[in-house]
Amino acid sequence: MANTKTATLTIDGESYELPIHSPTAGPDVLDIRKLYGQAGVFTYDPGFTSTAACDSTITFIDGDKGELLHRGYPIDQLAGQSHYLEVCYALLYGELPTAAQLEKFESTITRHTMIHEQMHNFFRGFRRDAPPMATMVGVVGAMSAFYHDSTDINDEHQREVASHRLIAKMPTIAAMAYKYSIGQPFVYPRNDLDYASNFLNMCFSVPAEEYHVNPILARAMDRIFTLHADHEQNASTSTVRLASSSGANPFACIAAGIACLWGPAHGGANQACLEMLKEIGSVDRIPEFIARAKDKNDNYRLMGFGHRVYKNFDPRATVMKESADEVLELLGVEDNPLLQVAMELEKQALADPYFAEKKLFPNVDFYSGIILEAMGFPTDMFTPIFAMARTVGWISQWKEQLADPQLKIGRPRQLYMGETARDYTDIENR
Repeated sequence: MANTKTATLTIDGESYELPIHSPTAGPDVLDIRKLYGQAGVFTYDPGFTSTAACDSTITFIDGDKGELLHRGYPIDQLAGQSHYLEVCYALLYGELPTAAQLEKFESTITRHTMIHEQMHNFFRGFRRDAPPMATMVGVVGAMSAFYHDSTDINDEHQREVASHRLIAKMPTIAAMAYKYSIGQPFVYPRNDLDYASNFLNMCFSVPAEEYHVNPILARAMDRIFTLHADHEQNASTSTVRLASSSGANPFACIAAGIACLWGPAHGGANQACLEMLKEIGSVDRIPEFIARAKDKNDNYRLMGFGHRVYKNFDPRATVMKESADEVLELLGVEDNPLLQVAMELEKQALADPYFAEKKLFPNVDFYSGIILEAMGFPTDMFTPIFAMARTVGWISQWKEQLADPQLKIGRPRQLYMGETARDYTDIENR
């Protein structure tokens, strides 16, 4: 961080010089680390939306431009020309791999996909109708009980092994959570399949017959993984960093991230899109819901349109739409009223000047939800798939934080508005 400018803050006639850091991209940052020690005051920022809690070299977002970069590489190029494990390598190590590096990395991940056999018993401890997300939180946290040789965060080799294990085993855990929720037998990973194909095989194959993964579906799945791999300092990533700051083991930190992602305001967005389509129900009701979305006196809004961060367009949505079109052309929508509603809603919204003026274009959640629905995933698997894809981002942020010499345990302050000190009163006198 370059530090060539300062700002002057005046409180009760006293002035304090605060450094201003200039990043390689994005707005300047006011450094307030010494403010409390010098002036005895804190800053107040609910949600930390105006506060940088770390410096990072992994992901950069410019919401006004609709720009998302991983290690400097634009997301549309990565999703259009690369594949998930290559993006994983770039996120973990800072550069795209050579052919030899990628081959070694893919081999390492492939050979870590099986989970400890005794973990099968852990799955069976859940109720038969346990949501897959609940199962994932518990199982990932329990990995620290099975992989003792990769929990020492001060050992660089153990950090590396834990990173590979989490990326490799997360699809297996997610698929097993799904299979358990529908009462089907677990399917073991196969080393002859690529990352996305292996996940689809573990989810949809059964012992009774042979299953062949369609390459179009595998490519769409890989793109979903790629487009959700990392997204800067969002709620779940910040949760992973906060948990990590205490020295917690990597499996506990990632489990914390999964738990945070579970929230409907974060990882449940594509699930919310499908719930919205179910609410609309039929193509003929679409104008009614579009009218509600445009009505200033109605709080209703269309899920999957616009984005909190991207003010113009979601750069991930263009590539995701390509995959959605390919998948729907392959599988068709004739027998799925939900997908018929989705396609017609997209068409009518894009043709409506209101949505264009408000920059309310379909986002990545809209298209990924459509793809997953078309593939046959139930909505309660959408967030587990998101968690599986985001694992590499969490791990990259976790590794970066542990290597930061400025690392301190997270300790946000508060604006206390409660009672001041008062004496205890015996119960008979209250």
